[in-house]
Amino acid sequence: MSEPLRLLSVHAHPDDEASKGAALVARYVSEGIGATLVCCTGGELGEILNPALDHDHVRERLAEVRAAELDRSASIIGYDRVERLGYLDSGMPDMVENADPANFWNAPIDEATERLVRIVRRDRPQVLLTYSDDQGGYPHPDHLRTHDISVLAFERAADPGWYPDAGDPHAVAKLYYVVWSKARVLATHDKMLELGLESPYDEEWLARFTQDHRITSRVFIGDWWHVRDDALLAHATQVDPASAFWFGLPPEVAARVYPWDEYILAASRVPVSLPEDDLFAGLR
Repeated sequence: MSEPLRLLSVHAHPDDEASKGAALVARYVSEGIGATLVCCTGGELGEILNPALDHDHVRERLAEVRAAELDRSASIIGYDRVERLGYLDSGMPDMVENADPANFWNAPIDEATERLVRIVRRDRPQVLLTYSDDQGGYPHPDHLRTHDISVLAFERAADPGWYPDAGDPHAVAKLYYVVWSKARVLATHDKMLELGLESPYDEEWLARFTQDHRITSRVFIGDWWHVRDDALLAHATQVDPASAFWFGLPPEVAARVYPWDEYILAASRVPVSLPEDDLFAGLR
């Protein structure tokens, strides 16, 4: 490759970058690969899940607090560039805020895509990470819109006919969708039961939507597992440090139980051989 290797991750809210792919990004940064984080909204409608911070002083300035949390998390993970698209959190469809024309869900699609294309053309990543086209597990409007603009940016950033004032065209080599695999959930659940711990994964949780059959790429992240925990804890308003869902297993155990992150290769402009164990396969 004639340009330095770079990964660009597109996420909906502050804390998504910590819960999805934090250890993977930390691994690639440790290998000398640059990393850009794009956060589409400010997460203003996030619920405070840490009882120690659930008070008026925090609620009244939640957008400011979450912005600082995002910066801390991104620094822990190793992102060298953090970009905010500047949209308001859309909330869920049944919330009154979902109708706000200033939120991400209601933003003109071409406008939002152009904002992302500008970043893609400036940073010129080879790999772009975003959310899946099928979000049956968590159909949040902001996650749906994140997928939409990411796919369009992958296509349009390479086309000089789109947004001619947004920088020189750049063809991202590979587009991936983040997957939270059922296999990971089951492995974690089984280990907790084996250790005599109470699992947060009840029958309803275990029966949830899965995309495991679509996984193409499985990357070892065991040596960087702790980065995920540290990045999550940086989002102090959004993560209860006593949460069994996030921290039910001791970190050294969790790092061994399922030491992989998994992805769906959605598009590639370079030859690939599946399954992969490296998102930069074919690029180095």
